[in-house]
Amino acid sequence: MKKRFLIVVLAITLLSLNVACQNKESKEVKAVETKLNEKQIPLKERVLTAAEQKALTPESVIQRLKEGNKRFMKNDLTLRDNSALVRDATEGQYPKAVILSCVDSRIPVEDVFNKGIGDLFVARVAGNFVNEDILGSMEFGCKVSGAKLILVLGHESCGAIKSAIDDVKLGNITAMLAKIKPAIAGSQDFVGDKTSKNDDFVDAVAKKNVLLTIQNIKDKSPILKEMAEKGEIKIVGAYYDLHSGEVIFL
Repeated sequence: MKKRFLIVVLAITLLSLNVACQNKESKEVKAVETKLNEKQIPLKERVLTAAEQKALTPESVIQRLKEGNKRFMKNDLTLRDNSALVRDATEGQYPKAVILSCVDSRIPVEDVFNKGIGDLFVARVAGNFVNEDILGSMEFGCKVSGAKLILVLGHESCGAIKSAIDDVKLGNITAMLAKIKPAIAGSQDFVGDKTSKNDDFVDAVAKKNVLLTIQNIKDKSPILKEMAEKGEIKIVGAYYDLHSGEVIFL
C-alpha cells in the first residue's frame, strides 16, 4: 500500500514538472513571437520636410550616418513603410546628404547608412571620382536642394583601383581609369609592394583617391567650396570595410 502511494505521488510530481516546463516553454515561445511581430511592423516614417532639413547641421548629419551604420553592422535595420514614404515623397525632396560611391554591388549605400526614401542623393561611378556631371549633381543636391553634407565613399578591395594600378586598357574603361591614376602617383611613398596583389597598397591608393576627390570637388566647384567655407556644408571622406560593414570616416 505504501509502495503504491509513493508511485502515485511520484507520478503526480513528474506530471506537475512536465506541465510547468510546458508552460515555461509556451511563455518563452510567445515572447519570441511577440518580439518578431513587433520587428515586422514597418515604422510609419515621414520623409524630411524643408523645415527639418534646414534645422540640420553638417555635424548632425555625419552623426546620423554613423549611427545608421552601427545599426547596419548589428543587422538592426529600420523597417520602413515604403509605400507611405513613396507617397510622402511626391510633395518634394529634402535629403540630408549627397554620397558619392563606387558602383560596387557589395555596397548598398542606403542600407549601409540605414536610410530610406528621401534621405540621400546618391551618385555612383567606378572609382568614386568626380567629373562635370557629378559635380553638377552635387551642386544641385546642396545649393538647390539643401543637403548639408557631401560624403565621398571609397572601399576595400576596389576593382577600379586595382585596374588602374594594373594599367588596364579596354574601351571606355581606359579613360575612366585615367581619372584614378593621380591617386597612384600620390601613393608612391608607400613602403612595400606597389601592385594590385598587395591589399595594403590597394587600400592606400583607395584612401588617397578619396582625399584627392574631395580636393577636386573644392577645386572644380566654386559653389561647393564657398558653401564649405561658410560652414553651410561639409565635404568629407570615408572608407567602407567589406568584411565588417563598417564605414570609417577619414
